[in-house]
Amino acid sequence: MTDEEKLREIIRLGSELNNIQDLDLLLERILLEARLCVNADAGTIYLKQGNDLVFTHAQNETLQKQLPTGQKLIYSIFKVPMDNRSIAGYVATTGEILNIPNVYELPESVPYRFNPSFDRLANYHTESVLTVPLKTPMGDILGVFQVINGRNESGKIVKFEKDHELFILSFASTASIVLQRAQMTRTLLLRMMQMAELRDPKETGAHVNRVASYAVEIYERWAYNKGIEQNELDSNRDILRMAAMLHDVGKVAISDLILKKPGRVTPEEFEVIKSHTYLGAGIFKERQSSFDQLAAEVALNHHENWDGTGYPGHVDIETGKPIRIGRDGKALPKKGEEIPIMGRIVSLADVYDALSSRRVYKEAWSETDVLVEIKKSSGMKFDPDIVDIFFENLNTLRSIQERYKEEEET
Repeated sequence: MTDEEKLREIIRLGSELNNIQDLDLLLERILLEARLCVNADAGTIYLKQGNDLVFTHAQNETLQKQLPTGQKLIYSIFKVPMDNRSIAGYVATTGEILNIPNVYELPESVPYRFNPSFDRLANYHTESVLTVPLKTPMGDILGVFQVINGRNESGKIVKFEKDHELFILSFASTASIVLQRAQMTRTLLLRMMQMAELRDPKETGAHVNRVASYAVEIYERWAYNKGIEQNELDSNRDILRMAAMLHDVGKVAISDLILKKPGRVTPEEFEVIKSHTYLGAGIFKERQSSFDQLAAEVALNHHENWDGTGYPGHVDIETGKPIRIGRDGKALPKKGEEIPIMGRIVSLADVYDALSSRRVYKEAWSETDVLVEIKKSSGMKFDPDIVDIFFENLNTLRSIQERYKEEEET
């Protein structure tokens, strides 16, 4: 790719990145495109969190090729202090770019050092590393991204050239602007859920982030199995993550006397709780985008059961009244594939997290008990295909649990 073609690509990507709304998916795309721009084998992103840099996203083509088709690279989440002792910390602290030909041959005169623990653990060899700060237009640090092990046309690991620095800096400038916007969107979503958390103690920020992340992973494998086109898959992943975060937003309309009741609720009270599904969907009834439609779909359907024993069934989201009536005179529940796929996916993601998490009113179930319960519920509460995909992706889902821990656990 010529220099002119690379610049044209950066301009094009700026427009494409602006269309991605979710923070995690945006970070994945930023990292991928930065790597492609300079033909790097791997890359990492750190985001600033207080006085630390949090390692949030990683890609490694060499290690990915060693995995079965469809399986994702799993990595640990960790923090490094924003100081001069690490390469990422130095770049974040100084705002300078670092282009290191070989991280194992750093001169004694520099304050930073390379941590080889990942290389040893993964049986990988890091050599050339180009590290760039992500800054706001005001110069504040958002984070740091690195491209690792530049390759020449024959695939040999080489150092990053000076022109690579220019392209990555241009890319970082564009990426920082859209990253700020995505962080604002994520913050707004979490603030909406904090309103629900004030009403229902289980609706924590960590909970909704986990449920949304589980849902995206399960959907991605389902879509791959169904042969969904990549453009459609990417678009749906983006809005699903945000929609899944808002699956219980309708609880803001439920009385504290019911949601925070210390004992069992009465049948009448449970009927009120059920209304959070269509009340949540009703928030998005003035549909301005595909996100509004999917958010309403998820809110309405995430308590429907595969065997037709769930709720709220076929109801009008504005009134809550039945539009199809069963033999009991109540709304006819949805069953099987009548339940939209995103509702089926979020249903399993929500239950998995609820059973796995400790709350003020219950202890977390053991993982063994959780998995037994999910397997037992296949074909009853859950779509059997979604259960199969859940177990295929279990290691990835476990890594999400580690990424989004409850505050008291961190």
